[in-house]
Amino acid sequence: METVKLLIDGQFLDSKTKEWVDVRNPATQEVVARLPLCTGEEFNAAVQSSKDAFPKWRTTPVPLRARVMLRLQELINRHMDELAASVTREQGKTLADARGDVFRGLGEHGVACGVVCAWCAMIPLWMFPMATAAGNCMVLKPSERDPGAAMMLAELALEAGLPKGVLNVVHGTHDTVNRTLDHPDIAAISFVGSDAAGKYIYERGCANGKRVQANMGAKNHAVVMPDANPEATVAALTGAAFGAAGPALHGHLGGGVCGGHGALNAGWEAGADLGPVISPEAKQRIERLIASGIQQGAVCDLDGRGASVAGYPDGNWVGPTILSGVTTGHGVLPGRRSSAPCWSAWRWGRDADSLEEAISIINANEHGNGTALFTASGAAARRFQQDVDVGMVGINIPIPVPLPYFSFTGWRGSFYGDLQMYGRMGVQFYTRVKTVTQSWKDSDAPGVIPGLAGVGASTPGKH
Repeated sequence: METVKLLIDGQFLDSKTKEWVDVRNPATQEVVARLPLCTGEEFNAAVQSSKDAFPKWRTTPVPLRARVMLRLQELINRHMDELAASVTREQGKTLADARGDVFRGLGEHGVACGVVCAWCAMIPLWMFPMATAAGNCMVLKPSERDPGAAMMLAELALEAGLPKGVLNVVHGTHDTVNRTLDHPDIAAISFVGSDAAGKYIYERGCANGKRVQANMGAKNHAVVMPDANPEATVAALTGAAFGAAGPALHGHLGGGVCGGHGALNAGWEAGADLGPVISPEAKQRIERLIASGIQQGAVCDLDGRGASVAGYPDGNWVGPTILSGVTTGHGVLPGRRSSAPCWSAWRWGRDADSLEEAISIINANEHGNGTALFTASGAAARRFQQDVDVGMVGINIPIPVPLPYFSFTGWRGSFYGDLQMYGRMGVQFYTRVKTVTQSWKDSDAPGVIPGLAGVGASTPGKH
């Protein structure tokens, strides 16, 4: 059985821990690897390695750091299929979606601490290339459910020439997170994951004087105006809702969507549009949420519970699901992120009578990550983007994630911190401003100061 390694001081090492967790293929339940919950000594060694590497790396000229990043970009492009296969095997995405994750991560890398990361390939690429290019050294903790792609990226980083200690990789769950939050030599923490974990990491990290950015949950609403192009809108929202994104606020489109949902299958199978959810627990939680919505009066137009796939009887299958007639009074489904192929819908003219009411529904939600408006009206688009209290807005675009040189700007309950991930704010997060005020007098005598021999003397006023 393959065991996941630690990366400490440039060496891939077997952990000495006695605590291990299984990494499973969500389509088959096969154990594909064993992951160590690293010991305190191993964690401290990783942090010390980064601390030791920092003085030299921070003074490495930026063009030399950039050269390593460009070499890494080339290697990621070359190994994209292997990275995507790892994501599919451990996380369940289709190969097409997994390749998209890697490609998207490359965008942030091209624009190019302690990091806790709940995602597989894309999110580490939001973090460690930018952090290290800025002169930091990093300890990365991948998700314990799908560490394979992160480990492959670490191998490629070393091959690209990243010096030992600049990137270390540890594994674990709660204890490793707490060590990250409490260690005095870790100055900044980047996190992507659940609301509960993000709130905990932000509060405990800040209490320990650390800079923290925490990207958390999302409830990505979409508003479809009566003048929207129905065919283009159905195609866009079907891909968004059933391509691992979020639910939608829609009008007269239910029939078109019900007839156009994709094929459920193992992610590596040809023609698969939708893979399994990551764990049996996730499947049970999603099915409970669907049942709760139905019990509270929603109409199930398309039911993905109890889905099965030939040849994969043990997979964590949840098929595309559409619940219509959902209202804010239903509580659970409209308000919570389900991380499921489930589309919960309000009806235009019945549950939302105007654009203003649709905006108020979105603004009443605790999350403010992304939202979209489908319309042919420039005036409606202007009103929507001005009044909606959400950080990323798409107009006729279902998932409004901007180009990599912009930051990922979730608002309200979707983000804790003051500097967002990647883009200009990402660079600001991974750097600090130092202000130096000097005064030189012509009468100051030049010479070698004790303790600075070898630095070189200069004559003030002659530069």
